[in-house]
Amino acid sequence: MQPSTPDADLAVTMTLEAFADTILPGEKRSPDDRSVAGVSAGGGAVASGAVDVLRTPEGGMAPALDGLAEALNGHARRYAQEHRLTPDADVPPFVALAYPDRVALVQELTAVDHPEREAWVSLAMFSTIAFDAAAHLHTTDALAAGHPGLATLGYYPPDRDGIWRFPEYSYGRVLARPHPDTTPSGSPA
Repeated sequence: MQPSTPDADLAVTMTLEAFADTILPGEKRSPDDRSVAGVSAGGGAVASGAVDVLRTPEGGMAPALDGLAEALNGHARRYAQEHRLTPDADVPPFVALAYPDRVALVQELTAVDHPEREAWVSLAMFSTIAFDAAAHLHTTDALAAGHPGLATLGYYPPDRDGIWRFPEYSYGRVLARPHPDTTPSGSPA
């Protein structure tokens, strides 16, 4: 199902951002940011491009996103009703939940015995992929732009020529000798 209006598209985006922020929280982008709860300093999944990663054709999730956002908001309505919450009707139901309630709902949806678990775990994995790998960007571009996930992880930048070289071995010793036919760039012959 495709959103039929700009408002529907915005609701899907906000819902997906709120889910991603629940998985890897970050700081608000502005004081009126409703999707990002702002429970952590620095950039989280949203600032790392989680929604962009979800929407890439290569990931395979793009066709399901509208339905997942709709289902998540349905679960949020049920959760709010069960917990006697009165959510703000100006934003999608999942976005309207306070951060601890978002966490509780996501824990419920990703529980081993939940029938929709695979879908919600997949959505969570894409949120972490955006943070851990900047999968939607070329690594050198992501590093140059100060990608929050790669910066947090201390991702080592390439040398000036764009090639990664590691003069000091991460284990403090050479683990194996290069094959005799390895080229100076490190490629196999």
